[in-house]
Amino acid sequence: MGSTLCGAKRLCFLSVPACLRADTHRQTEAGIHILSLGRFPVAPQTSYSILKKRMTEKILLIESDADVAGKVETLLREAGYSVLHVVTKEAGRTQMREWHPDMVLISDALPEGAGQDLFSEKFADKTLASIPTMLLAHSGKTEDINRALSLGVKDYALIDGLNPAEVVAKVSAQLGGMTGALDSISRPTGATGLKGRTIMWVEDDKFLSDIIGRRLKAQECNLIHSINAEEALRDLQKNTPDLLLLDILLPGIDGFEILKRVKENPRTKNIPVILLSNLGQKEDIEKGRALGAARFLIKATVTLDEIVEEIKVVLKESGK
Repeated sequence: MGSTLCGAKRLCFLSVPACLRADTHRQTEAGIHILSLGRFPVAPQTSYSILKKRMTEKILLIESDADVAGKVETLLREAGYSVLHVVTKEAGRTQMREWHPDMVLISDALPEGAGQDLFSEKFADKTLASIPTMLLAHSGKTEDINRALSLGVKDYALIDGLNPAEVVAKVSAQLGGMTGALDSISRPTGATGLKGRTIMWVEDDKFLSDIIGRRLKAQECNLIHSINAEEALRDLQKNTPDLLLLDILLPGIDGFEILKRVKENPRTKNIPVILLSNLGQKEDIEKGRALGAARFLIKATVTLDEIVEEIKVVLKESGK
């Protein structure tokens, strides 16, 4: 494994399929725990049939940052995908029409705001709108990510602290190549301390929902899963979970607003909430603390085992 520093960006990379590993660091900032610098689970083995399928799948990478593009392109190629990298909006628009990619990765840092313009143009064009699209988010701003998601972007990856192996895993999930990988994540873990507990999680990312759900199921939890705020608030009217695991970036009402409503409601205010998100800016952490979150976990870098352990700790802290 190697890493390189580019300004404020830290890029970690290794050959896949594998499990990206780094030291786990726990710190407390503004009174709320943050778990970061962990490892993102990627299947230890990829079947020949999946690799053979990938050899026919084409990924268009539209990214002007050479370091970011280089790391992502290398891992996508090693995972078996055919990759075409371009650096401008015009070239990206042309290749979407002429190369017919199976998926497009678009940076929001193209010169003069061209990335956001390209998102709008792509989803307004009926011949291109159906191509799965991932945002490579340089700014990390909630409003920029939500705008891309509202246009039809399927997923995103934050460039600050980028894990290229995560990008590969998300691409594979969008293109249907992670079904076998999920089975290795649902292993039983013996006595868990979570048996019979009701855990609700709110997450619209199908890949993450699958792996979190499988791991919690292996812990013999009672599970409630909501994919957006409307479902979550409706489910909370009918159920009182022991703990709520909550994504921040959701379509429509975001996780912060759900957290606010949970803590304002006398019936649900004592439910401990763990925020699980790719947002890690100080203002987001402080906002989560102020609204009453018990933990703030960095989605792209925390492990499944660490999520389970934090759930146990938070339940113990809350006297449940």
